[in-house]
Amino acid sequence: MKAIRLLILCTGLFFHACAHDSSTAAPIAVASAVTTDSITRGDYTLVFINQSPTFDLQLKERMINTFFTIYPVLVNAYNPDARKKVTFVIDPSYTGVAATSGGRVVYSPEWFRQHPGDIDVVTHEVMHVVQSYPGGAGPGWLTEGIADYVRYRYGVDNAGAGWSLTEFNPSQRYDNSYRITARFLVWLEKNFSDKLVKILDDHMRRKTYSPGIWQSQTGKSLDALWHDYASRPAL
Repeated sequence: MKAIRLLILCTGLFFHACAHDSSTAAPIAVASAVTTDSITRGDYTLVFINQSPTFDLQLKERMINTFFTIYPVLVNAYNPDARKKVTFVIDPSYTGVAATSGGRVVYSPEWFRQHPGDIDVVTHEVMHVVQSYPGGAGPGWLTEGIADYVRYRYGVDNAGAGWSLTEFNPSQRYDNSYRITARFLVWLEKNFSDKLVKILDDHMRRKTYSPGIWQSQTGKSLDALWHDYASRPAL
């Protein structure tokens, strides 16, 4: 009898163990990491799609506030017909810094993890939304140069990111793009016309840009302007 009871006990323990193993093997529901918020302030709406479960929520709020601080100002200054609804996507699979297509801006959470103070990436990217240049509008170096010029002029915290225009050196060219071109544009507005960037931006959007625009607006060719800049680059 003792042996039978032991056998029954062991058998019961075996089935209990099997039942326990079966329950732990069942699929466990995991909450989606994707969150979508739609925020409207005044005439503008920002859709914020976060695909990163570890993205800093304070940074998210700062990005939202930067959008609503900067975007309406840029629309008013450069393109009153710019779209009123913009989408931000925090995408862990994106390996660049940020990229804009139409009204959709994709940001790398890894970039922000490494550079949490670089909030004016938002300023640069939403200027691309404002630009809305058609295909073949003009040179890409000017597109990016204008966006960094705008970051320099309108950025909410460039100093906090350690971001500044690239100092001139003789190896540079005007078509090096981004901060190098942006500094050249700042110099041109200081020495020729403070409306030059808005004029260039408008021609790019209307697809009427041509190299002759530099001559018509300043009296000098682009190469001659760069030569003057290189000889006295102080801002």
